Amino acid sequence: MLKSIMPRRLYWRAALILFVPVVSILLVVSVLFIQRHYEGVTRQMTGNFARTAEYIRGQIESQPDSARASERAAELAQAFGIGLTLYQAPAPELTPDPIAFYDLNSRIVQAQLHEVLDGVTFAGVIGGIVWLRLESGQGLLEMTFPLGQVSARNPHQLLVVMLFSGCLMSLIAFLFLKNQMRPIRRLADAAEAFGRGQIKPYHPSGATEVRAAGYAFIQMRRRIEHYIDQRTLMLSGVSHDLRTPLTRMRLGLSMLDHEPEARALVSDVRQMEALIDRFLEFARADVAEESRPVDLRALVSEKAGRAGPEIRLGAGLHAAPLMLMLRPELFSRALDNVLSNALRYATRAELRIIEDDSTITVIIEDDGPGIAQKQRIEAVKPFVRLDAARGASGAAAGAGLGLAIVADALRSHGGRLRLEQGQTPGLSGLEAHLVLPASLRVKPG
Repeated sequence: MLKSIMPRRLYWRAALILFVPVVSILLVVSVLFIQRHYEGVTRQMTGNFARTAEYIRGQIESQPDSARASERAAELAQAFGIGLTLYQAPAPELTPDPIAFYDLNSRIVQAQLHEVLDGVTFAGVIGGIVWLRLESGQGLLEMTFPLGQVSARNPHQLLVVMLFSGCLMSLIAFLFLKNQMRPIRRLADAAEAFGRGQIKPYHPSGATEVRAAGYAFIQMRRRIEHYIDQRTLMLSGVSHDLRTPLTRMRLGLSMLDHEPEARALVSDVRQMEALIDRFLEFARADVAEESRPVDLRALVSEKAGRAGPEIRLGAGLHAAPLMLMLRPELFSRALDNVLSNALRYATRAELRIIEDDSTITVIIEDDGPGIAQKQRIEAVKPFVRLDAARGASGAAAGAGLGLAIVADALRSHGGRLRLEQGQTPGLSGLEAHLVLPASLRVKPG
């Protein structure tokens, strides 16, 4: 349950870990301080006033008559700074103000006056003034005084100071967290760019652990670059070195065109040259190429037109230009490989483009035999040929590098290759999904 509501980003998780305990402690301390301290002070002040009220009632009751009692009431009112009225006839009715749930002072004062004094006929707060009526021997004694005279001041100042200091500390903590998250974000950006075949400048910074991860990433990137350079150099060198003896063999065999065995050998030489071309194409997939804005719909339509009338354009290819940051030569080679496979193992195919919020997918579906589900993972590995699934004949069979080149090209763009069984009536063969991230879209302006 908590995972579904927890924030996904490290920044907000760290903020949550920092602020939840602090806010909880502040709330608990505030509630306990306000409830205990202000409640105790209010009870004490109300109790002190209750003794004053008993003294005033005793002074009035000790007077010989009502006239003298009224004069004494006026003297006491002036001395104690309160309103004091002595009613001989029935006094007018009073209606106290409703007490809000957060008004602890009024509630405590009212309860304390009823608890401490005897003969209380009314005790309540009206307009911030406490009205108290007591029975006495000279009549009904009414006292009025400010609520602040018998209760501690409202804790507004404390709450304002707490709120202001809490907001200020939160702002400082957010700035500190942002500064600490920036090196992690830069490391993630550099790693993501490297996964797409781009070398983004990166210098480790931040905390010790983040710096250690950054230096480890730099070392890993260097080792991978060295490995890629070695692999590219090896494939290119072997392929080029093989061309020289193959050229001599072709020249020698050209002198023997009239021999049946020579024609078979020429066919083998051509097949070997086709294999070398595939090796060179696979090696060139690792060569760095700058990304630039490319209209994906125009590129796909152009490749389909060059492939032949067997490739028809489906949904998503007749809309407005779709500009993406692509490495055009690399993506074109990947698209050519998929189209050539479709024409090699099928009679016709269809191209579609599907967009959503997170991905842009180029779909090539043919009417061929397809690839069994259990063999699809193997199909995208280098030097793997699925002869039983797709058939192989002559030089066209290649070296099992076609889909591997496609997968590498898509990975360098942050995408992936997905193979499925087609469902379109009339096709229903292999359905290749060239999935690109929607983040490659070129923002207008």
